[in-house]
Amino acid sequence: MNIGKIKIFKKGFRAYYLLVISIVFLTIVIQSMTQYSLNKQRSTALIVNLAGKQRMLSQRLLNELYSCRYHNCDYAEMKLTLTRLYQMNGFLQEGNVGLKLETLNDPEILKEFRRLEPHLEWLYSELKDFQNFKNVSFNDVRYRVDRFLFIMDGIVNQFQKKAEKDIRTMMIIELELAIFSIVIILFEIFFIVNPIINRILDQKKKLSEIAWHQSHVFNSHMKNIADLQYVLKVEKKPERQREIYGFIEQELNHLKKVSQNMIKSLEETVEDPKPHDLMIRKVEGFLEKYKLMGTEKTLIDDDKVHSVK
Repeated sequence: MNIGKIKIFKKGFRAYYLLVISIVFLTIVIQSMTQYSLNKQRSTALIVNLAGKQRMLSQRLLNELYSCRYHNCDYAEMKLTLTRLYQMNGFLQEGNVGLKLETLNDPEILKEFRRLEPHLEWLYSELKDFQNFKNVSFNDVRYRVDRFLFIMDGIVNQFQKKAEKDIRTMMIIELELAIFSIVIILFEIFFIVNPIINRILDQKKKLSEIAWHQSHVFNSHMKNIADLQYVLKVEKKPERQREIYGFIEQELNHLKKVSQNMIKSLEETVEDPKPHDLMIRKVEGFLEKYKLMGTEKTLIDDDKVHSVK
């Protein structure tokens, strides 16, 4: 894939891209699961808290009615308590966007709420009109409140059990995700990181071979060519000069062989032109300039320095 002159997902770097992408992906998944778990626990804790608060409101409703019967009556507080009790019962079942409550979909808990409905509806219908307070039987109200409290205790316990079940489920999912992450990391170590390390070590070995050729074989032949060039300058006989040119050609063949070995070592490491190629081209140009290159090139397999006899 090319964008302008920039190459994306170059073949030699696919393993690095896969390693980085997998690490980023695992980080995003783990963080998402953590945030989801925290939000789920917050929502569950809020539901249990509100359900428990319903029991307190039912007790307060009975106390307010008793005060209205035998002491000073606070109609506003009575009305507010009754409204909260009735509205919160709907929020716990149908959900609420402002409180970030989801719709209840547990059939067992919904069944208990249906048992609760008649008592709550009776309290709301009988007590919503403050002018009817004196006509309502206090014993009937206490019976309804006791039944409401009993059923609401069961609902709170069911909410707590559901919360514990959800937490255990999230723990299992997080454990499976952790195991999956470890498997992915081990896979990357054996099939991505380890081959990368081996490739680096192999490149280091190739560079060591190149350094050895450069420091020993290549320099040896270059020194021999320099010596032959010096002898060529002082030699006056044409026959001896042609013989020296032949020796230079032999040394050049050795340099070509060394160059081929260096190219072979570098073919998977670098792709730029090698400095020794330029040197060999210059020597060949020098010999071709004076038409001293032979038609057949004789290669000698040893790496010894050859001098003029």
